[in-house]
Amino acid sequence: MLLPATTAQGVADGTIDLAFRRWKVPRVTVGSTFVSSAGVVEIVSVAQIRADDITDDDARRAGFDSPAKAIGKLRANDDPIFRVGLRWAGPDPRIALREDDALSDDDIDDLLTRLARLDARSSHGPWTRATLDVIARRPAVVSTELATELGRERPDFKLDVRKLKKLGLTNSLDVGYELSPRGRALLDRIDTIHVRGH
Repeated sequence: MLLPATTAQGVADGTIDLAFRRWKVPRVTVGSTFVSSAGVVEIVSVAQIRADDITDDDARRAGFDSPAKAIGKLRANDDPIFRVGLRWAGPDPRIALREDDALSDDDIDDLLTRLARLDARSSHGPWTRATLDVIARRPAVVSTELATELGRERPDFKLDVRKLKKLGLTNSLDVGYELSPRGRALLDRIDTIHVRGH
């Protein structure tokens, strides 16, 4: 479930605890969690409602001035409306992971195994090392330029970078990316291993 950044921040600071969505069937379940721009959000309730069930209080709890404004933000179709209860469940665990650069041999082996799997599943061949290298060399450079340098389409390149971010290896910046401390530590260790191998 995607939340706009302002809504996610509202959930994190406790000013928002509801969302409304039009879905053919519910796309979330009670107890499930997802990562938003402001941290981990838990689904605490899901109920199908009618538009006129949305009260002034419900609208305020979803970050709107009135039920009409809340309804106006829904997709313009005939799918059922769902009232979704939200609760902030903690910070994004990937942030702590990205800062963890004290990599053990087991950590290195695990990361290399995960990267090898990403390469093996790719339809365009191995990409993880080249992507890490270009981000290391060109931090804060717009993704279009990085993708062009690697001969990639920008949307596919950005999708791949997200996979590296999930492993804690990169950070997204206002423009472009940078290696996280964990990503830098991994590349340093790989380079050291290669030097020793020669």
